[in-house]
Amino acid sequence: MEIVEIDQFLKQKNDYPVLDTRSPGEYAAGHIPRAINLPLFDNVQRATIGSIYKEEGRQKAIKVGLRLVGPKLERFIEIAESFGSKKLLIHCWRGGMRSSSLAWLLELYGFEIQVLKGGYKSYRNYLLSFFEQPLKLKILSGSTGSMKTFLLEEMQRMGAQVVDLEKLAHHQGSSFGSHNEGEQPTSEQFQNDILENFLKFSLEKAIWLEDESFIIGKTHLISGLYQLMQKSPRYLIVVPIEQRLEVLVQGYGNLPKEKLIQSTLNIAKKLGKENTQRAVTHIENGEMKKAARIILTYYDKAYSKGINKKAATIEKEFQLSIDNLERVAHSLMKVD
Repeated sequence: MEIVEIDQFLKQKNDYPVLDTRSPGEYAAGHIPRAINLPLFDNVQRATIGSIYKEEGRQKAIKVGLRLVGPKLERFIEIAESFGSKKLLIHCWRGGMRSSSLAWLLELYGFEIQVLKGGYKSYRNYLLSFFEQPLKLKILSGSTGSMKTFLLEEMQRMGAQVVDLEKLAHHQGSSFGSHNEGEQPTSEQFQNDILENFLKFSLEKAIWLEDESFIIGKTHLISGLYQLMQKSPRYLIVVPIEQRLEVLVQGYGNLPKEKLIQSTLNIAKKLGKENTQRAVTHIENGEMKKAARIILTYYDKAYSKGINKKAATIEKEFQLSIDNLERVAHSLMKVD
């Protein structure tokens, strides 16, 4: 069994199976991307052993743990064999008894085992420190409906390094943003997935992101990344209002009316009673463009207020339309 630091662990994690020995609940709250949950204890067993450890001491907790794990030992080996790799990477929460115990068993059977020093906690510490370093971020800004996501996708096809935060968050960032996506990940898992994307890139080159709030739906960005984004150069995308309305109607107009109405009611205080009622009536009548025009009065006002605070970071403005999407993407990729 070899104990390895987080840097070495991350370099190998895409080449060999990674086994996360924590409980299913711990794993669900957040895990290293691609890691496979092979828990020594289920959620109830983990809680039980934790209580025994606190109340009766370490030795008693170990005895109970052995009693619970004993019947599972053969199954652990069978599962490990199913991965088809003689080398396995293992971690638990802090690199303690759970990972060491499984590593001992599998190494005894004949596997080559590496255990992450400090466990998942060291991975999370690495994540936080990663976003404290200077990064060459470039931010696309623009009002709601400005096709920023389409633009980033086009740039990605052209070879740009792009992190789609809304895709990772399963949310498009507004009151209406949850309807086209699946269930959101936990904030912890969202952050882990962000790091996974950054680790694929060269840090010597620009990394493009869309301007986002700290909270996307119910998920939270990494504080260090968010602070870096606030200081990074912005490229303002300007799209004519009529085209923005077309984009929004195409993106949201076919959603169930009850969902659109509820999302409109969610911003009623900011939209105003009269505007809210007018927008709801238009949705009920299938007049999606008219509803979108009213709703944009709130989002445009909020956007203007926010972008004015970031005016000093705006490097250049680009006029965008559906017809020149590829040309603008190419121009953005050439900016210094």
